[in-house]
Amino acid sequence: MKLNNREGECMKIIEYEEKYLEDVRDLLVELEEYIVSIDEDHLDQVGKDYREKMALVDLEEVKNNNGKCYLAIEDGKAIGVIMGIIRKWEERDYLDYKCPKNGVVTELIVTKKTRSSGVGTLLVDKMEEYFKEQDCEYVSIDVFAYNTNALKFYSKFGYHPRMINTIRKIK
Repeated sequence: MKLNNREGECMKIIEYEEKYLEDVRDLLVELEEYIVSIDEDHLDQVGKDYREKMALVDLEEVKNNNGKCYLAIEDGKAIGVIMGIIRKWEERDYLDYKCPKNGVVTELIVTKKTRSSGVGTLLVDKMEEYFKEQDCEYVSIDVFAYNTNALKFYSKFGYHPRMINTIRKIK
């Protein structure tokens, strides 16, 4: 999958390759720093080991859950990443839920300088294509409530809230 950017350079979507690990780390830090900046509860943080460990934790989750990680590459650098897994249901889940085969987008970030250029759309399309190939009936994405930009972005694809997590500080 290829797309020419505003300068006419070719951008492509590829499956994750280890040589882009540092770029993925940079992208995840960029996302988490943004989440920290909009967190009105001041609970999120970029811990001291976040950069080193988070990408590895996410990639291990992808590996262990029949998932995929796709990268948007431009000029030899990852400018976007999407990770997704196939949800595993537990026995108790079936007590009150139909438990359809469900793909879960666990991470999506496009670097700030290339947002609104169609890269995020291509990444979502690629992940949804994979989930369809795996016979998933649904795709779910957890979105931080204060991330109104992400909520608007996903709503363009027809995503809508199903569960809402509420919070109140008591001490």
